[in-house]
Amino acid sequence: MITVYDYPMAALVDQSDIELILVGDSLGMVIHGCDGTVHVTLEDMLYHLKLVRRGAPNTFIVGDMPFMSYQACRETEAIHNAGILMKNGADCVKWKEIYMQQKGAAAVVKAGIPVMGHIGLTSTDRCIFWRI
Repeated sequence: MITVYDYPMAALVDQSDIELILVGDSLGMVIHGCDGTVHVTLEDMLYHLKLVRRGAPNTFIVGDMPFMSYQACRETEAIHNAGILMKNGADCVKWKEIYMQQKGAAAVVKAGIPVMGHIGLTSTDRCIFWRI
Protein backbone atom coordinates (compact mmCIF):
# COMPACT_ATOMS: atom_id res chain seq x y z
CA MET A 1 0.00 0.00 0.00
CA ILE A 2 1.08 3.54 -0.71
CA THR A 3 -0.56 6.84 0.20
CA VAL A 4 -1.37 9.02 -2.79
CA TYR A 5 -3.19 12.36 -3.08
CA ASP A 6 -3.16 13.33 -6.78
CA TYR A 7 -3.64 12.21 -10.37
CA PRO A 8 0.00 12.04 -11.59
CA MET A 9 1.20 9.87 -8.71
CA ALA A 10 -1.92 7.68 -8.92
CA ALA A 11 -1.25 7.10 -12.64
CA LEU A 12 2.29 5.96 -11.85
CA VAL A 13 1.09 3.65 -9.10
CA ASP A 14 -1.59 2.19 -11.39
CA GLN A 15 1.21 1.04 -13.73
CA SER A 16 3.15 -0.60 -10.89
CA ASP A 17 2.74 -3.79 -8.86
CA ILE A 18 1.42 -1.87 -5.85
CA GLU A 19 -1.94 -3.39 -4.87
CA LEU A 20 -3.53 -0.68 -2.70
CA ILE A 21 -3.65 3.09 -2.62
CA LEU A 22 -4.69 4.96 0.51
CA VAL A 23 -6.09 8.43 0.05
CA GLY A 24 -5.29 9.43 3.60
CA ASP A 25 -6.34 12.32 5.79
CA SER A 26 -2.61 12.95 6.15
CA LEU A 27 -3.18 15.15 3.08
CA GLY A 28 -4.00 17.83 5.62
CA MET A 29 -0.33 18.01 6.57
CA VAL A 30 1.35 16.83 3.36
CA ILE A 31 -0.69 18.80 0.81
CA HIS A 32 -2.67 21.48 2.68
CA GLY A 33 0.04 22.51 5.14
CA CYS A 34 -2.05 22.01 8.29
CA ASP A 35 -0.51 21.00 11.58
CA GLY A 36 -2.57 17.79 11.77
CA THR A 37 -5.43 15.83 10.28
CA VAL A 38 -8.29 17.33 12.31
CA HIS A 39 -8.84 20.13 9.76
CA VAL A 40 -9.44 17.73 6.85
CA THR A 41 -13.08 17.69 5.74
CA LEU A 42 -15.09 15.08 3.88
CA GLU A 43 -15.07 17.47 0.91
CA ASP A 44 -11.24 17.56 0.99
CA MET A 45 -11.17 13.77 0.96
CA LEU A 46 -13.64 13.61 -1.94
CA TYR A 47 -11.59 16.03 -4.04
CA HIS A 48 -8.41 14.01 -3.66
CA LEU A 49 -10.21 10.66 -3.95
CA LYS A 50 -11.63 11.67 -7.33
CA LEU A 51 -8.17 12.71 -8.58
CA VAL A 52 -6.64 9.43 -7.46
CA ARG A 53 -9.46 7.32 -8.94
CA ARG A 54 -9.03 9.03 -12.32
CA GLY A 55 -5.31 8.29 -12.24
CA ALA A 56 -5.61 4.73 -10.95
CA PRO A 57 -8.73 3.11 -12.40
CA ASN A 58 -7.30 -0.39 -11.94
CA THR A 59 -5.97 -0.13 -8.38
CA PHE A 60 -7.87 -0.85 -5.16
CA ILE A 61 -8.37 2.48 -3.38
CA VAL A 62 -8.97 2.97 0.33
CA GLY A 63 -10.62 6.27 1.29
CA ASP A 64 -9.86 7.60 4.75
CA MET A 65 -12.82 8.72 6.86
CA PRO A 66 -11.78 12.14 8.18
CA PHE A 67 -12.22 13.37 11.74
CA MET A 68 -15.88 13.78 12.77
CA SER A 69 -17.23 12.01 9.68
CA TYR A 70 -18.32 9.03 11.80
CA GLN A 71 -17.93 9.89 15.50
CA ALA A 72 -21.08 11.94 16.25
CA CYS A 73 -23.78 9.46 15.19
CA ARG A 74 -21.84 6.30 14.59
CA GLU A 75 -24.38 4.23 12.69
CA THR A 76 -26.25 6.65 10.40
CA GLU A 77 -23.50 9.23 9.89
CA ALA A 78 -20.87 6.55 9.32
CA ILE A 79 -23.00 4.76 6.71
CA HIS A 80 -23.88 8.01 4.95
CA ASN A 81 -20.32 9.35 4.77
CA ALA A 82 -18.77 5.99 3.90
CA GLY A 83 -21.31 5.70 1.09
CA ILE A 84 -20.29 9.11 -0.25
CA LEU A 85 -16.64 8.00 -0.32
CA MET A 86 -17.61 4.80 -2.14
CA LYS A 87 -19.69 6.71 -4.71
CA ASN A 88 -16.68 8.91 -5.43
CA GLY A 89 -14.12 6.21 -6.08
CA ALA A 90 -13.21 4.34 -2.90
CA ASP A 91 -13.28 0.54 -2.92
CA CYS A 92 -13.10 0.48 0.87
CA VAL A 93 -13.16 3.01 3.71
CA LYS A 94 -10.72 3.33 6.60
CA TRP A 95 -10.98 4.94 9.98
CA LYS A 96 -8.94 5.22 13.12
CA GLU A 97 -9.60 3.75 16.54
CA ILE A 98 -11.71 0.94 15.15
CA TYR A 99 -11.75 -0.78 18.53
CA MET A 100 -13.64 2.23 19.92
CA GLN A 101 -16.02 2.39 16.95
CA GLN A 102 -17.19 -1.21 16.62
CA LYS A 103 -20.93 -0.41 16.36
CA GLY A 104 -20.35 2.10 13.59
CA ALA A 105 -18.03 -0.21 11.69
CA ALA A 106 -20.49 -3.10 12.02
CA ALA A 107 -23.31 -0.90 10.69
CA VAL A 108 -21.23 0.20 7.72
CA VAL A 109 -20.21 -3.37 6.91
CA LYS A 110 -23.83 -4.51 7.25
CA ALA A 111 -24.75 -1.80 4.71
CA GLY A 112 -22.37 -3.47 2.25
CA ILE A 113 -19.39 -1.15 2.56
CA PRO A 114 -15.98 -2.74 3.24
CA VAL A 115 -14.16 -1.20 6.21
CA MET A 116 -10.46 -1.17 6.96
CA GLY A 117 -9.92 -0.33 10.59
CA HIS A 118 -6.74 1.28 11.78
CA ILE A 119 -6.20 0.53 15.45
CA GLY A 120 -3.98 3.57 15.93
CA LEU A 121 -0.31 4.30 15.67
CA THR A 122 1.75 1.84 17.65
CA SER A 123 5.33 0.63 17.51
CA THR A 124 4.04 -2.03 15.09
CA ASP A 125 1.44 -0.11 13.08
CA ARG A 126 -1.43 -2.55 12.36
CA CYS A 127 -4.68 -2.58 10.42
CA ILE A 128 -7.77 -4.79 10.66
CA PHE A 129 -10.03 -5.53 7.68
CA TRP A 130 -13.78 -5.92 8.28
CA ARG A 131 -15.72 -7.78 5.61
CA ILE A 132 -19.29 -8.87 5.19
